[in-house]
Amino acid sequence: MTTLLDTPSRAKDLKAATAAAHERLDKRIMAANPFASADRYGRFLLVQHAFHREIDALYDNPVLDGLLPDLAGRRRLPQIKADLADLGIPVPAIDSTPEFGSEIDLPAALGWLYVAEGSNLGAAFLLKAAAQLGFSEERGARHLAGAPEGRGLHWRTFTAALDSIPLTEAENRRVIESAETAFALVRQFVEEQMPLSAETAS
Repeated sequence: MTTLLDTPSRAKDLKAATAAAHERLDKRIMAANPFASADRYGRFLLVQHAFHREIDALYDNPVLDGLLPDLAGRRRLPQIKADLADLGIPVPAIDSTPEFGSEIDLPAALGWLYVAEGSNLGAAFLLKAAAQLGFSEERGARHLAGAPEGRGLHWRTFTAALDSIPLTEAENRRVIESAETAFALVRQFVEEQMPLSAETAS
């Protein structure tokens, strides 16, 4: 018989399970000084594009739309493409198939969306840093903009919905594993687009 996971907060479990990977990723990104110049910020945008391309199909998924609030409003790939255009950077042509298409594995999708939404929660600091380069919610940093109701409330409505979805213990483990996979892939994109050098590390 399948049993449902009895947990007070799936979002808190995810936070605890991925805290180390999240911290390592944040430190690695900041080590590349992404806001030291427009060129370095452009490389950060390419990382964002690569990640959000992987999950963009999730925002059109009817199953997820019925489970998560304002799913379409949480999509950020169009804003990232506009930000790239503001910097005069062509949208990269990527040959690989995105992680998600029209058919999804629900636990995997939830893990990846947790990572995406968590990054948006902490983007207020990044938006302020981008402003020092002359970018804003209207130009160059659209994808870092907060929700109209505020980042905190936007995040809480997401995590409340995430917590309310009934999953088995095995499915919940896949949510965590998928979030870890998402963090690892972002790290890979960072290594590719934002390599460290003596200059960037200084």
